[in-house]
Amino acid sequence: MKRNITLVVLTCFISIIITSVSAQKKDDKQKMNMFIDKLMNKMTLEEKLGQLNLLSPNAKTGPFATKKYAEKLKDGSGGNIFSLSGSPDEVKLKLQLAENSRLKIPLLSGLDIIHGYKTIFPIPLGLSCSWNMPLIQQTARIAAIEASAAGYNWTYSPMVDISRDPRWGRVMEGSGEDPYLGGKIAAAMVKGYQGNDLTDETSLMACLKHFAMYGAAEAGRDYNTTDMSRLTMYQTYLAPYKAAVDAGVGSIMTSFNEVDGIPATANKWLIADLLRKQWGFKGFVVTDFIAIQELINHGVAADYKQAAELAINAGTDMDMVSESFIGALKQSVKDGNVTMSTIDAACRRVLEAKYKLGLFTNPYRNVDPDRAARVTLTIENRMTAKDAALQSMVLLENKNNTLPLKKNVNIALIGPFADNKTEMFSMWSPTGDEGSVVTIYDGIKKLNANVSCAIGTQISDDSLLLNYTGSNFDLAEQKKLVNEALELAKKSDVIVTVLGETKSMSGEAHSRTDISLANCQVELLKALKSTGKPVVLLVTSGRPLTIQNALPYADAVIEIWRLGTEAGNAVADVLFGDYNPSGKLTMTFPRSVGQIPVYYNHKNTGRPYNGERKRNFRSNYMDQSNDPLYPFGYGLSYTTFSYGNIVLSDTLLTGSNKILRAKINISNTGKYAGEETAQLYLNDPVASVTRPVKELKQFQKVFLQPGETKEISFDITPEDLKFYNSKLVWDWESGRFNVYIGTNSQDVTKASFVWNK
Repeated sequence: MKRNITLVVLTCFISIIITSVSAQKKDDKQKMNMFIDKLMNKMTLEEKLGQLNLLSPNAKTGPFATKKYAEKLKDGSGGNIFSLSGSPDEVKLKLQLAENSRLKIPLLSGLDIIHGYKTIFPIPLGLSCSWNMPLIQQTARIAAIEASAAGYNWTYSPMVDISRDPRWGRVMEGSGEDPYLGGKIAAAMVKGYQGNDLTDETSLMACLKHFAMYGAAEAGRDYNTTDMSRLTMYQTYLAPYKAAVDAGVGSIMTSFNEVDGIPATANKWLIADLLRKQWGFKGFVVTDFIAIQELINHGVAADYKQAAELAINAGTDMDMVSESFIGALKQSVKDGNVTMSTIDAACRRVLEAKYKLGLFTNPYRNVDPDRAARVTLTIENRMTAKDAALQSMVLLENKNNTLPLKKNVNIALIGPFADNKTEMFSMWSPTGDEGSVVTIYDGIKKLNANVSCAIGTQISDDSLLLNYTGSNFDLAEQKKLVNEALELAKKSDVIVTVLGETKSMSGEAHSRTDISLANCQVELLKALKSTGKPVVLLVTSGRPLTIQNALPYADAVIEIWRLGTEAGNAVADVLFGDYNPSGKLTMTFPRSVGQIPVYYNHKNTGRPYNGERKRNFRSNYMDQSNDPLYPFGYGLSYTTFSYGNIVLSDTLLTGSNKILRAKINISNTGKYAGEETAQLYLNDPVASVTRPVKELKQFQKVFLQPGETKEISFDITPEDLKFYNSKLVWDWESGRFNVYIGTNSQDVTKASFVWNK
């Protein structure tokens, strides 16, 4: 009886809290609406258009900068700005220019803060390999704390585009190929940037990008077209965007590609129908750099006036740098091509964002030089950066247990990235403090003084690639570098090489057709292997590379991505076994570019590949296996893990209110304590539309001591069985299902069950 009374009281208490919170939100919204109504009643058409105009004083992320941006901030024709640079005081002085305008409306101050502000974390693709949502959220929180103190209130992150093509340079900004994992990471980053309260001085408004389907650009070429069915959009590509919207993202950036033949920036179905009506997004939509102007090149607009009309009528609220809105829409209203209500709606959404950030109360609430000094590159921030770097690395090969190394061995550390602070960053870390970077050489030397370093090789001998980057290859210099490396290697016990891409070889506008290690790098590796010494290859890159040609000359291989500020300390801990690598790939590594696109959640064909490469009349390659070099979810450890059989709580279920529990034992069968990410995949073998061979649905991280066994369990519900059918309805169908649990998407154990509605 007492228990029932307690339950009733608790239920009532919770109900009161919910009602109170709901009433407070309603009251806050009414106050915001009244404030903005009053402000907009004072605004002229020109001032409203100014709020839709986003300026840039430089051309770091686009083809040109805004002319006379300072004058436009003063007269109100430029209501927002991004890519301001300088000290917090210098940034504030530029933001104060808006005080010269008639209504003194504060500015949104944006910046591309992709994987850290001053404290630089691993690139997002690398960070996703941690499969650690709290850690990922914390990296975004730290970035927000540091950047907000410097005068920024808006970041163009997270990028959540699903991509299956590593030729695309921007895969480094995203979380790989899986919609489920991508959605989890998108939500974590939004929460990290925005915190619990946007008015808090440490918050940044997040900007989800690129909406939508940009990761499917044809041929992996930046800015290229995208073409897919609506079913594929809903089933695979839209999930991470939706997850970010559900997490409360404040703004969204349109993509450069077209969707159903209409560029995203002018796509009414995409913005007005899907984003706003179906998903209920209440924030504002901004274009990517001069995307409105580029509607002319796409072939849907004859001039910038028509382009502006298409964009605003589709639901785009803010024009990044092209100044088409401010230049054209006044006349468009006179001509009757755009209504004032459309202008007002866009202006209101921008003003609401500023209100939610607290800028009308204090336009500079987040500019604090003293706080910037206190919160930037702190010991705690660096510890998180190191933890992120440790968990991002993926052990790909470890023949004969080459790793971990003993701390007293003589090491020859060789490669152009071995002692290079700049190359621990990416093209998306321009605000990072390079002086604070720990290089790989510095990190190893802290733990083992018996290390010597040599460059060993030039970056590339590809004349076309070098011509693009503005450098060249010198054969005599290459021979000298290799000889120096060999002399060093002969005196060592083990060779550690750091090879891969420069930071200028991946990122925006850095697509590549050849993603293998450069010939000159492989030749160095071959020469080092000929010494008979063990060779450890550390691959630094912004994308999966085709490294099959390098594998014969390396005893151990670690993908280290671009690790950021604490790169050297983290690499050293992994090399010497102070940390047991646990990263798992979130993007498939192809054997060659001819396999691309290659991804784990593919579908069967009518003549599916069955592992027999030479069998005719199957969906096989003649010259290569269909299987990837390293599959999604793959990652080795210094220890070994074994999986038992899957035990299901039931094999025949009926009804949508049931829960199926899948249990499995995982054992550490090696000599080192380690963390394993157990992955659960589902397959619906017979459905009304064809389904993938596997889909990631859940995962768990488990830490095990040597010899230890733990039972883990996953609860499966009908929600896990749902998919979009041919009518684009999110639903599930009765039938038999396969469940897989394992260490990656290929190495799994299997069980089956039947679930009827």
